[in-house]
Amino acid sequence: MKKHALLSNKTYLYLTEFFSGMGVMAVELAASRLIAPYFSSSQIVWTIIIATIMIAMALGNIWGGRQADRDPDPDRLYRRILVAAIWIAAIPVVGRYVILGVSALLILAVDTNYLIWAALVTCLLVFVYPLFLLGTVTPSLVKYSVGNLADTGTVVGRLGAYNTIGSILGTFLPTFVTIPAVGTAATFLIFSGVLLALAAAYFFSERRHVVLTAVLIAVYLACAILGSGGKVAFWQGKLAYEGESVYNYLQVTDDDDSTVLSTNVLFGVQSIRIKTGGLTGMYYDYALAAPALAGVADAPGRLLVLGMGTGTYATQCQQYFPQLTATGVEIDDKITDLAHRYFALDPGIKVYTYDGRAFLQADKGRYDVIMVDAYRDITIPFQMSTVEFFRLVADHLTAGGVMVMNMNMYTDAPDSINDYLSDTVAAVFPYVYTVDVAGSTNRELFATADGQAAAAMAGRLDQVSDAALRRFLSGVAPQLQAYRPGSLVMTDDKAPVELLGMKVIDGMISNELVYYRRRFWENGFSGLLG
Repeated sequence: MKKHALLSNKTYLYLTEFFSGMGVMAVELAASRLIAPYFSSSQIVWTIIIATIMIAMALGNIWGGRQADRDPDPDRLYRRILVAAIWIAAIPVVGRYVILGVSALLILAVDTNYLIWAALVTCLLVFVYPLFLLGTVTPSLVKYSVGNLADTGTVVGRLGAYNTIGSILGTFLPTFVTIPAVGTAATFLIFSGVLLALAAAYFFSERRHVVLTAVLIAVYLACAILGSGGKVAFWQGKLAYEGESVYNYLQVTDDDDSTVLSTNVLFGVQSIRIKTGGLTGMYYDYALAAPALAGVADAPGRLLVLGMGTGTYATQCQQYFPQLTATGVEIDDKITDLAHRYFALDPGIKVYTYDGRAFLQADKGRYDVIMVDAYRDITIPFQMSTVEFFRLVADHLTAGGVMVMNMNMYTDAPDSINDYLSDTVAAVFPYVYTVDVAGSTNRELFATADGQAAAAMAGRLDQVSDAALRRFLSGVAPQLQAYRPGSLVMTDDKAPVELLGMKVIDGMISNELVYYRRRFWENGFSGLLG
């Protein structure tokens, strides 16, 4: 093997292991953020990302080891790191178009499990190759680092330690620093830049492949210019805000009539502000029956919203039931910031940055109405869907209190996610009612332990003072159906919310695919894109 001055004391080899481990984990976390706005951030999607990356790394380990045995020249390893760095840098430029292309092709190719296939194919096309190349690093470095068999255990252990420490930093830095501060695109660029600098330093010090390295640095700079600041929802204009937090991709659209928050490109509205006030035309309006059912339509009371978002429900309750004192719990503090910035959330409403269940475990207060609005597309936090969680909710309600819960995936299929959620609630509350929200996939559930509230339901809705809301709720009252519980109770030990949600989403998407396929066969790709 040729002598290499930079590698003579092995320090640079350990640094290579450290930064490659960091790069792998950073790319994995950034990959989830690139994919989430299109295909959700569910555990299923995470499983696909982790599995494809582990497959890529395993294949890279095998191939890299064989290559190191055949030709133990570090030039080959650092060339692979160069290529991996440029590929990763190009992801912010082309990744979203790959996702769009994959989505369009799968519309024509698959009938079921669309999100699974879309996430899998995207990972295979975008992330497998560069991580396969980074998978060659460890076996190659073992070959270059081991001087004699007596030191093998020490050297391999030290390489593993450097890789692990780098991986730890590669996990924490994107999550808590780079993604919230500068976004997903810049995160890809930052960590690809580190890998590029590592390989470039080697080739410049060895005075080999200098021209190639310089060209690739220029390509990286071009990717940095083209990829930074790229929008996730790149087909949409007039966004008032687009950004990222530790938990979410965030998008605010604003027009003359309303302001809307979406935390996922494909799955609709999470919060809305109607600038003229009044009803939203969405599930929030149905949930306004809860204060009346709790007997606080014209009396002082307390409201707790778990999953506050930008405060749509709390703001509506403040308008229609000014005697209610509202408290919100929202795990994403950036959403709360947006609530004050774009949605005119009353600064007098206290919002706690907390997980909903953790808040209930720490809070000693009791409330007349508790709104559970923490379910978003397929992403249902299992810890807020179990019988143990609903017991906590019940413990925080007053004697005549009402829980209202938004279930956002309507289906008539038996044993659906809604059936599981409803059965689980009914295992805690003796009186449960549901109503489907017109023109949407939402279903509202009302639960109480107060039989008087259940018996006096229609009369209490009539006590609402606002005429427009009273007329609306008088139309909702006949639609409220007493729920007949089954045995599909979810617990902290067993709550398959993601598989159940995927089943519903798959059915919904399958219905949409029929429409898009017809558009394609009638008008070709122009009809599909239109």
